[in-house]
Amino acid sequence: MKRFRTISEFHEFRQLPKPQHPLLSVVDVSTVPHQPGEEPTSMVFDFYAISVKRMRNVRMKYGQHPFDFNEGIMSFMAPNQVFSMAVADPAEAVEKSGWVVYVHPDFLWNTSLAKTIQQYDFWDYSLKEALFLSGKEEAAILHLLFAIEQEYASTIDRFSKHIMVSHLESLLHYADRFYHRQFLTREKANHEVLERLESLLQAHFNSPDLVERGLPTVQYVADGLHLSPKYLSNLLRVLTGQNTQQHIHAMLIAKAKEKLSTTTLTVSEIAYGLGFEHLQSFSKLFKTKTSLSPLEFRASFN
Repeated sequence: MKRFRTISEFHEFRQLPKPQHPLLSVVDVSTVPHQPGEEPTSMVFDFYAISVKRMRNVRMKYGQHPFDFNEGIMSFMAPNQVFSMAVADPAEAVEKSGWVVYVHPDFLWNTSLAKTIQQYDFWDYSLKEALFLSGKEEAAILHLLFAIEQEYASTIDRFSKHIMVSHLESLLHYADRFYHRQFLTREKANHEVLERLESLLQAHFNSPDLVERGLPTVQYVADGLHLSPKYLSNLLRVLTGQNTQQHIHAMLIAKAKEKLSTTTLTVSEIAYGLGFEHLQSFSKLFKTKTSLSPLEFRASFN
């Protein structure tokens, strides 16, 4: 794995001109030299990368997930995230366009963005959860990227940093808005996620080895749906008003109610059978969600 601690190191690696600012650069993707026969290289940055790209015959891998850039998409990588990039078919030409902004955390020092940049959940999304922009959205994003590039290419003065940080903040605000739109408008794909979530939780709680498996975690559910935990929770919150943990609890309480009302199992047996290690934890969660203790709920049926 190759680590790039500075933007200058990465420019040199990609045979790009030296960046005009040591802590920030704006790169026209079409100008990045292609290196024939280049092997996939796992890389990690010590800086942020915000990109809007269209690339044909280029395949990127983020974590364990390959991603095809044939469509125009916007993606975000935070420091310490591992990825790789390679030509999909060496016999075909590589076509690429778009822009990437590289921002070192030190550039944001003593600015408002330094305190808020990690609050954007999309830094934790995987590349296959990239932002698919409409024509109008892409135009708005490119307008801001061009504004950053224009300032970047100008003579650096005491106003430069403030202006570029302001544009970066606007860029991230727009991305946040457009992701929210994507959750709502990709209706078919998103409702398929809800169906798969229901099936996954049903299968888990109906499993004969539930005691050994224990309670499902948010990470377990996200892995089962092949989504990142943050993306899944945000998607569910927009579609249903509940995050992943709340969906897990809802299924859990439904199963507990079923056993309390239709079996003679003790509360301890039910708690243990649902994957709880401690009765107190089960009873506390049940009362929080229903305003009744498990015994009070059972008594309401008699």
